[in-house]
Amino acid sequence: MKIFIDSADLEEIQQGFIWGVIDGVTTNPSLLKQALEKRLKKGERVQLKDYITRILTVAGDAPVSLEVTEYTADGMIAQGKRLYEMFNPVAGNVYIKIPVNPAFKDEDPTHFDGIRAIRELTKAGIPVNTTLIFTPEQALLASKAGAAFISPFAGRIDDDLRKKADIAFDKLAYFPAAGMDSETGKLEDNGIVSGLELVKQCVQVVELYDLKAEVLAASLRNPRQVRETALAGAHIATLPFVVLEKMLRHHKTYEGMASFTADAVPEYAQLG
Repeated sequence: MKIFIDSADLEEIQQGFIWGVIDGVTTNPSLLKQALEKRLKKGERVQLKDYITRILTVAGDAPVSLEVTEYTADGMIAQGKRLYEMFNPVAGNVYIKIPVNPAFKDEDPTHFDGIRAIRELTKAGIPVNTTLIFTPEQALLASKAGAAFISPFAGRIDDDLRKKADIAFDKLAYFPAAGMDSETGKLEDNGIVSGLELVKQCVQVVELYDLKAEVLAASLRNPRQVRETALAGAHIATLPFVVLEKMLRHHKTYEGMASFTADAVPEYAQLG
C-alpha cells in the first residue's frame, strides 16, 4: 500500500520524504490556509503560488493533489485546467481534486457536476483525485467517469455515526471496524457500519469490475485504522502527520531496544 501525507505544512512534508516512506501528498484549501497562517504567525510572508510550488518541488515525482474551489461543472473544469497548466510544469506531479458531488443540499441541481468535471478533465489528460466519497456507489460513478484516485473518508463516517447516536468521542480515538452498537441496534449509514467498512466496499467495487481507479483511503485518525485499511486492500492511505509519526511506536519495541543495548558486549560495537 502506498502512503501519502495529508498535509500542506512544508516541514511535515519534507520530514515525511526524509523518512523515506511517503509516496505522495494530498492537500485541500483548509490545509493550505492553516499552513500559510502558521507561517504568518512566524513573521514569514509567503505567496500562495510560491508556497504550492515549493510543495511540488519537495514532492518530486510523487503525486500532489490540488483541490478546486468551484462547485459547478464548468467552473471546476476551468479551474482544474488552470491549476494543472500553472503547476504541473513544476514537477509533472499534479492531480486535480474534484468533489464527487459539489451540491450543498438535496435541492441543488449540481449533484452530477463533479462527475462531469471528472470525465472532462480525464479526457483532457489531467489525472483526478475524487474527494468527499461517503458511499460505495459514489466511488463506482467516480471510477466510471475516469478518476485516477477515489477517496473514501473513513474517519468522517465514524464521526457521523457517533454524532447521530449522540455519543461523545475523541476524533483520534479508534472506531471499531465491525461497527458500534447502540440502544436501538448497530450504528449504520445506509448499510455502512464504519469508515473501514466504507473503504472495504469501495475496494470490492473497484476490483469486482476491474476498474482503473485506485482507492485512496482518507480521513484516517490512528495507526490501527491505517493497518485495517491496508488489510482491506486499499491501494493508498493518506495520513495526517500526527498519525504517521505514531505508526512505529510500541512499548515492547522500547523494551527490546533497552534489553539488546544492555546485553551488547563492548567489542560488538567495534565489529565491522
